Amino acid sequence: MPIRIGGRRIALPAGLALALTLITLPLLALIALQSYETMIRPRQLALDRAWIAHTFEVIAAAESVKSWAQNTERSQRGFLLTGGERVLDRYRQDVTGVRVQLERLRQLTLDNPEQQRRIPNLAAALDDWLTERQEMVDVYQHDGAYAAQQLVAARAGQNTLRTVDSLIDATIDTERSLLTLRQTRAAAHEQRVGQVALISGIVAIALLLVGHWLTWLAFRNARAAEREQRESEWRLNEQLLQAQAALAQTQKMEALGQLTGGVAHDFNNLLHVIRNAVTVVQRRVRSADEEVHRYLDMALRNTDRAASTTARLLAFSRQQPLDPAPTDMNKLVQGMADLLRHLLGESVALETVLTAGLWSVAVDRSQLETALINLAVNARDAMPASGKLTIETSNTFLDDAYAATHVEVRAGQYAMVAVSDSGVGMSQEVAARAFDPFFTTKDTGRGTGLGLSQVFGFVKQSSGHVKIYSEPGHGTTVKLYFPRLASAAGESPVLPVPGEGTGQGESILVVEDNEDVRAFTEQVLRDLGYRVSTAADGRRALQALEQLGGVDLLFTDVGLPEGMSGRDLAAEAQRRWPKLRVLYTTGYARNSIIHHGRLDPGVELILKPFTQSSLAARVRYVLDHDPREPGEGPGRVPGRRTGT
Repeated sequence: MPIRIGGRRIALPAGLALALTLITLPLLALIALQSYETMIRPRQLALDRAWIAHTFEVIAAAESVKSWAQNTERSQRGFLLTGGERVLDRYRQDVTGVRVQLERLRQLTLDNPEQQRRIPNLAAALDDWLTERQEMVDVYQHDGAYAAQQLVAARAGQNTLRTVDSLIDATIDTERSLLTLRQTRAAAHEQRVGQVALISGIVAIALLLVGHWLTWLAFRNARAAEREQRESEWRLNEQLLQAQAALAQTQKMEALGQLTGGVAHDFNNLLHVIRNAVTVVQRRVRSADEEVHRYLDMALRNTDRAASTTARLLAFSRQQPLDPAPTDMNKLVQGMADLLRHLLGESVALETVLTAGLWSVAVDRSQLETALINLAVNARDAMPASGKLTIETSNTFLDDAYAATHVEVRAGQYAMVAVSDSGVGMSQEVAARAFDPFFTTKDTGRGTGLGLSQVFGFVKQSSGHVKIYSEPGHGTTVKLYFPRLASAAGESPVLPVPGEGTGQGESILVVEDNEDVRAFTEQVLRDLGYRVSTAADGRRALQALEQLGGVDLLFTDVGLPEGMSGRDLAAEAQRRWPKLRVLYTTGYARNSIIHHGRLDPGVELILKPFTQSSLAARVRYVLDHDPREPGEGPGRVPGRRTGT
């Protein structure tokens, strides 16, 4: 829809006509609603007022019956005392008035079945009472005052008017209840009229403002079209410069690795000369004083430290000489247990959880030992007071879906060793830089910042994969994956990869604070045929469960923000929905999680990073098995796990 500005035709934004139509239609609907309210509500209000007035009239009629009855009793007693004809006439008028008012009450309550059922009882009670009054009058007229006094004395204490009063009071109470109800309904109708008018006005003003804003936006965009075209080329140039900068950064990191390797090799040669020279000097100055020998020992120690730093630089640059050989990591960990306990000290407990039938790998044993020692030292420093270190091994499978998101990973079978601690943990920002050379969070003089760099370089040079999981206050897990050595003698048979299971429309709530992981998991489960909802923390998850009325499966991360862990969320959810099934996920090693007290034994757990096939199989298993029934399943068989 083009417009003309200054002799030029400029196209308005697409969809403006539709937007204006969407505004016009609600406005017309509001006008129609207001017109309806204007026609209908006054009638309703008038009807409400009429019913209220009718109720007051019924109450007045009932009270009138009661008043005429009392007047009748007073005039009858007056006649018995005086015998005057004028008093007798008054008595007869009162009797007639009672019957007239009773008939009026009956006519007014024709719309009320309850009152109509009560009127005959009231009429019968009034007839009985009036009959008694008339009998006393007749005795007085035929037998005299003394006989009438004897009859009155005989009936003393018999208050037959009490029945009439109770029926009249019940009638009045019923009408008063109706009056309250009708007054409340009338007030609600009046309030609705005001609310409809107010809401209609607010919505109309809002729609007009939106329409004004859309029109202004359209003209602003039209005037900015030419300016946008001029700026387009400048933005493209900026994007080109940014791409060049990113390429330069990549090349710089690659050059840093090459430079580090070259410097380390050259420095090794220098250290070789220096160390040997110091050794020769030591031998030739045996007769020198102790101070000279102390300085020579100092030089040797620092030379060895420099050599260690050089080795770590070589590991980071992936240029260290490796001697890979078939290795059973279970035996290697068992052989290092005493050394690690001595290294950790008495304040840190060491636990090893070794999978039976662990696949063999081709690695440099000494470098793997060094990597485990570096991880143990870092874990010890993260637990200054006390804690527990868990080393766990397992067989796992990294599929194509996982490899697609990790460039250096090849899909296949891996043997994994995980080192977990119960220390202070790391934030996501610190964990992202943990493998950078010379990066450390320790105090000055307590670390070189090359320990994790050595681990990273060694694993990558061994064609493996390394993954770190950490949360502040919940410890850290570092997982090292090494390709399975298929030709190793005596190795255990291949464990089958769990088959994928498909959903049958079951509902699943995914609770994960990492946005990328949450989106990936949601898409995978949807593709498998499940109905999926998501939440970023425990509070939002409980709100989602309330809105959904419960789900078939709660799939939650163990570590969640906002003060409610996955374990707390599951406990509260199962308290409200006892039949709810729960599946946990975490980046920590399974046995580390359980033994550090974060989850109870026997829970359903899938470990990060999990593959699409393992997630499908695990979810299907949890949904198809009653958690109260004992039995083995994926993740419960010793030596097997779900996930990676």
